[in-house]
Amino acid sequence: MGAEAVARAEPDGYTIGGFNDSIMTMVPNLQSKMRWDILRDFEPVSLVATVEWGLIANNQTSYRNAADLIAAAKASPGKIDYGSGGPGSPQHLAMAMFASAAGVSLTHVPYKGATQAATDVAAGQIPVGFQGLGTVAALVRGGSLKLTGVTTEKRLPQFPDVPTVSESGLPGFFFNSWFAILAPAGTPRQIIARLNAEVLKAVGDPEIRRKLEELGFAVRGSSAEELRVMTRDQFAKYARVIKEMGIAKE
Repeated sequence: MGAEAVARAEPDGYTIGGFNDSIMTMVPNLQSKMRWDILRDFEPVSLVATVEWGLIANNQTSYRNAADLIAAAKASPGKIDYGSGGPGSPQHLAMAMFASAAGVSLTHVPYKGATQAATDVAAGQIPVGFQGLGTVAALVRGGSLKLTGVTTEKRLPQFPDVPTVSESGLPGFFFNSWFAILAPAGTPRQIIARLNAEVLKAVGDPEIRRKLEELGFAVRGSSAEELRVMTRDQFAKYARVIKEMGIAKE
Protein backbone atom coordinates (compact mmCIF):
# COMPACT_ATOMS: atom_id res chain seq x y z
CA MET A 1 0.00 0.00 0.00
CA GLY A 2 2.83 2.39 0.83
CA ALA A 3 4.60 1.67 -2.43
CA GLU A 4 1.39 2.22 -4.38
CA ALA A 5 0.85 5.56 -2.64
CA VAL A 6 4.29 6.71 -3.73
CA ALA A 7 3.84 5.38 -7.27
CA ARG A 8 0.58 7.32 -7.66
CA ALA A 9 1.74 10.56 -6.00
CA GLU A 10 2.50 13.80 -7.79
CA PRO A 11 6.14 13.73 -8.96
CA ASP A 12 6.99 16.98 -7.19
CA GLY A 13 9.52 15.76 -4.61
CA TYR A 14 7.14 16.05 -1.66
CA THR A 15 6.20 12.37 -1.54
CA ILE A 16 8.99 9.83 -1.34
CA GLY A 17 9.24 6.27 -0.06
CA GLY A 18 11.67 4.28 2.02
CA PHE A 19 11.58 0.63 0.97
CA ASN A 20 13.59 -2.52 1.54
CA ASP A 21 14.64 -4.70 -1.35
CA SER A 22 12.04 -7.32 -0.41
CA ILE A 23 9.27 -4.92 -1.40
CA MET A 24 11.24 -3.72 -4.41
CA THR A 25 12.56 -6.91 -5.97
CA MET A 26 11.15 -9.98 -4.18
CA VAL A 27 7.44 -9.25 -3.73
CA PRO A 28 6.87 -8.23 -7.39
CA ASN A 29 8.30 -11.59 -8.44
CA LEU A 30 6.01 -13.46 -6.05
CA GLN A 31 2.70 -11.77 -6.86
CA SER A 32 0.80 -12.63 -10.03
CA LYS A 33 -0.94 -9.25 -9.97
CA MET A 34 0.79 -6.02 -8.95
CA ARG A 35 -0.70 -2.53 -8.96
CA TRP A 36 2.70 -0.94 -9.60
CA ASP A 37 5.90 -1.75 -11.46
CA ILE A 38 9.17 -1.15 -9.59
CA LEU A 39 11.08 -0.44 -12.80
CA ARG A 40 8.44 1.77 -14.41
CA ASP A 41 6.62 3.64 -11.65
CA PHE A 42 9.51 4.92 -9.51
CA GLU A 43 12.59 7.11 -9.78
CA PRO A 44 15.56 5.90 -7.73
CA VAL A 45 16.97 8.46 -5.30
CA SER A 46 19.65 6.68 -3.25
CA LEU A 47 20.62 3.49 -1.53
CA VAL A 48 20.73 4.18 2.21
CA ALA A 49 22.19 1.06 3.78
CA THR A 50 22.53 -2.68 3.50
CA VAL A 51 21.55 -5.24 6.10
CA GLU A 52 24.08 -7.98 6.71
CA TRP A 53 22.78 -11.51 7.29
CA GLY A 54 23.79 -14.60 9.17
CA LEU A 55 23.12 -18.31 9.53
CA ILE A 56 21.73 -18.95 13.01
CA ALA A 57 21.21 -22.15 15.01
CA ASN A 58 19.74 -22.94 18.38
CA ASN A 59 22.07 -23.86 21.21
CA GLN A 60 20.86 -27.47 21.27
CA THR A 61 22.32 -28.20 17.82
CA SER A 62 25.89 -29.29 17.21
CA TYR A 63 26.26 -27.01 14.19
CA ARG A 64 29.31 -24.76 14.47
CA ASN A 65 29.40 -23.52 10.88
CA ALA A 66 27.86 -23.94 7.43
CA ALA A 67 29.79 -27.14 6.75
CA ASP A 68 28.24 -28.82 9.80
CA LEU A 69 24.72 -27.96 8.63
CA ILE A 70 25.43 -29.16 5.10
CA ALA A 71 26.84 -32.47 6.37
CA ALA A 72 23.83 -33.01 8.64
CA ALA A 73 21.40 -32.18 5.82
CA LYS A 74 23.11 -34.62 3.47
CA ALA A 75 22.93 -37.33 6.12
CA SER A 76 19.21 -36.69 6.75
CA PRO A 77 17.58 -35.23 3.60
CA GLY A 78 14.49 -33.16 4.38
CA LYS A 79 14.68 -33.86 8.11
CA ILE A 80 16.08 -30.49 9.20
CA ASP A 81 13.60 -27.62 9.53
CA TYR A 82 14.34 -23.93 9.05
CA GLY A 83 12.21 -20.95 9.95
CA SER A 84 11.40 -17.88 7.87
CA GLY A 85 9.22 -14.79 7.95
CA GLY A 86 6.85 -16.41 5.44
CA PRO A 87 6.74 -17.82 1.92
CA GLY A 88 8.93 -15.73 -0.38
CA SER A 89 10.43 -13.75 2.50
CA PRO A 90 14.14 -12.91 2.48
CA GLN A 91 14.70 -15.62 5.10
CA HIS A 92 13.00 -18.15 2.82
CA LEU A 93 14.93 -17.11 -0.29
CA ALA A 94 18.26 -17.02 1.53
CA MET A 95 17.90 -20.60 2.76
CA ALA A 96 16.47 -21.80 -0.55
CA MET A 97 19.52 -20.37 -2.31
CA PHE A 98 21.81 -21.92 0.30
CA ALA A 99 20.20 -25.36 0.00
CA SER A 100 20.29 -25.25 -3.79
CA ALA A 101 23.95 -24.25 -3.88
CA ALA A 102 24.86 -26.90 -1.29
CA GLY A 103 22.81 -29.62 -2.96
CA VAL A 104 20.77 -30.40 0.16
CA SER A 105 17.10 -30.62 1.08
CA LEU A 106 15.74 -28.71 4.09
CA THR A 107 12.14 -28.28 5.25
CA HIS A 108 10.65 -24.78 5.25
CA VAL A 109 8.59 -23.70 8.28
CA PRO A 110 7.03 -20.30 7.50
CA TYR A 111 6.10 -17.88 10.27
CA LYS A 112 4.15 -14.63 10.14
CA GLY A 113 7.28 -12.55 10.61
CA ALA A 114 11.05 -12.69 10.87
CA THR A 115 11.14 -11.91 14.60
CA GLN A 116 8.85 -14.82 15.47
CA ALA A 117 11.00 -17.16 13.37
CA ALA A 118 14.18 -15.98 15.12
CA THR A 119 12.57 -16.30 18.55
CA ASP A 120 11.57 -19.90 17.89
CA VAL A 121 15.12 -20.75 16.84
CA ALA A 122 16.35 -19.27 20.11
CA ALA A 123 13.69 -21.25 22.00
CA GLY A 124 14.79 -24.50 20.40
CA GLN A 125 11.58 -25.03 18.41
CA ILE A 126 13.39 -24.71 15.07
CA PRO A 127 17.06 -25.66 14.59
CA VAL A 128 18.27 -23.14 12.01
CA GLY A 129 17.50 -20.16 9.82
CA PHE A 130 18.89 -17.17 8.01
CA GLN A 131 18.21 -13.77 9.55
CA GLY A 132 19.23 -10.15 9.18
CA LEU A 133 21.74 -9.40 11.91
CA GLY A 134 19.69 -6.45 13.10
CA THR A 135 16.98 -8.92 14.10
CA VAL A 136 19.21 -11.36 15.98
CA ALA A 137 22.30 -9.46 17.17
CA ALA A 138 20.93 -9.01 20.70
CA LEU A 139 19.99 -12.71 20.93
CA VAL A 140 23.46 -13.71 19.75
CA ARG A 141 25.24 -11.39 22.16
CA GLY A 142 23.01 -12.58 24.98
CA GLY A 143 23.86 -16.23 24.25
CA SER A 144 20.30 -17.21 23.33
CA LEU A 145 21.32 -18.58 19.94
CA LYS A 146 24.40 -19.28 17.87
CA LEU A 147 25.57 -17.25 14.91
CA THR A 148 27.31 -19.95 12.87
CA GLY A 149 28.18 -17.88 9.79
CA VAL A 150 27.75 -14.49 8.15
CA THR A 151 26.80 -14.10 4.51
CA THR A 152 29.25 -11.29 3.80
CA GLU A 153 32.41 -11.46 1.70
CA LYS A 154 34.60 -10.86 4.75
CA ARG A 155 34.17 -11.41 8.48
CA LEU A 156 32.37 -8.62 10.29
CA PRO A 157 34.18 -6.45 12.88
CA GLN A 158 31.28 -6.81 15.33
CA PHE A 159 31.52 -10.64 15.15
CA PRO A 160 35.21 -11.26 14.36
CA ASP A 161 35.16 -14.90 15.51
CA VAL A 162 32.24 -15.86 13.28
CA PRO A 163 33.34 -17.24 9.89
CA THR A 164 31.68 -16.33 6.62
CA VAL A 165 29.46 -18.98 5.10
CA SER A 166 31.72 -18.85 2.06
CA GLU A 167 34.85 -19.77 4.02
CA SER A 168 33.17 -22.33 6.24
CA GLY A 169 31.30 -24.66 3.92
CA LEU A 170 29.80 -23.02 0.85
CA PRO A 171 32.36 -21.07 -1.21
CA GLY A 172 31.00 -18.03 -3.01
CA PHE A 173 27.74 -17.81 -1.06
CA PHE A 174 26.71 -14.20 -0.43
CA PHE A 175 23.41 -12.66 0.65
CA ASN A 176 22.28 -9.31 2.00
CA SER A 177 19.34 -6.97 1.82
CA TRP A 178 19.07 -3.22 1.51
CA PHE A 179 17.04 -0.12 2.20
CA ALA A 180 16.58 2.66 -0.35
CA ILE A 181 14.74 5.92 -1.06
CA LEU A 182 12.50 6.18 -4.14
CA ALA A 183 10.34 8.91 -5.66
CA PRO A 184 7.43 8.70 -8.14
CA ALA A 185 8.32 8.24 -11.80
CA GLY A 186 8.55 11.54 -13.63
CA THR A 187 10.06 13.45 -10.72
CA PRO A 188 12.29 16.12 -12.35
CA ARG A 189 15.98 15.38 -12.49
CA GLN A 190 16.92 18.44 -10.44
CA ILE A 191 14.62 17.33 -7.61
CA ILE A 192 16.10 13.82 -7.64
CA ALA A 193 19.56 15.40 -7.46
CA ARG A 194 18.56 17.52 -4.47
CA LEU A 195 17.01 14.56 -2.65
CA ASN A 196 20.05 12.44 -3.38
CA ALA A 197 22.37 15.10 -1.99
CA GLU A 198 20.34 15.32 1.22
CA VAL A 199 20.34 11.53 1.70
CA LEU A 200 24.11 11.41 1.22
CA LYS A 201 24.50 14.28 3.68
CA ALA A 202 22.39 12.43 6.24
CA VAL A 203 24.21 9.09 5.97
CA GLY A 204 27.49 10.97 6.24
CA ASP A 205 26.52 12.36 9.65
CA PRO A 206 28.48 10.45 12.35
CA GLU A 207 25.54 10.27 14.76
CA ILE A 208 23.14 8.98 12.12
CA ARG A 209 25.73 6.43 10.99
CA ARG A 210 26.20 5.27 14.57
CA LYS A 211 22.48 4.79 15.11
CA LEU A 212 22.06 2.88 11.85
CA GLU A 213 25.05 0.66 12.60
CA GLU A 214 23.63 -0.16 16.04
CA LEU A 215 20.51 -1.41 14.26
CA GLY A 216 22.60 -3.77 12.14
CA PHE A 217 22.85 -1.64 9.00
CA ALA A 218 25.99 -1.06 6.95
CA VAL A 219 25.63 2.55 5.83
CA ARG A 220 26.13 3.03 2.09
CA GLY A 221 24.56 5.82 0.06
CA SER A 222 24.72 5.81 -3.74
CA SER A 223 23.94 7.79 -6.86
CA ALA A 224 20.45 7.50 -8.32
CA GLU A 225 21.84 5.64 -11.32
CA GLU A 226 23.69 3.12 -9.14
CA LEU A 227 20.43 2.34 -7.34
CA ARG A 228 18.65 1.98 -10.70
CA VAL A 229 21.19 -0.63 -11.82
CA MET A 230 21.05 -2.46 -8.47
CA THR A 231 17.26 -2.63 -8.61
CA ARG A 232 17.18 -3.89 -12.19
CA ASP A 233 19.86 -6.51 -11.60
CA GLN A 234 18.39 -7.81 -8.34
CA PHE A 235 14.88 -7.93 -9.80
CA ALA A 236 16.20 -10.19 -12.57
CA LYS A 237 18.22 -12.26 -10.10
CA TYR A 238 15.24 -13.00 -7.86
CA ALA A 239 13.00 -13.75 -10.83
CA ARG A 240 15.51 -16.43 -11.81
CA VAL A 241 15.95 -17.77 -8.25
CA ILE A 242 12.20 -17.96 -7.55
CA LYS A 243 11.64 -19.83 -10.81
CA GLU A 244 14.52 -22.22 -10.16
CA MET A 245 13.34 -22.89 -6.59
CA GLY A 246 9.78 -23.58 -7.75
CA ILE A 247 8.33 -20.98 -5.36
CA ALA A 248 4.73 -20.43 -6.47
CA LYS A 249 3.33 -16.97 -7.11
CA GLU A 250 0.30 -15.89 -5.10
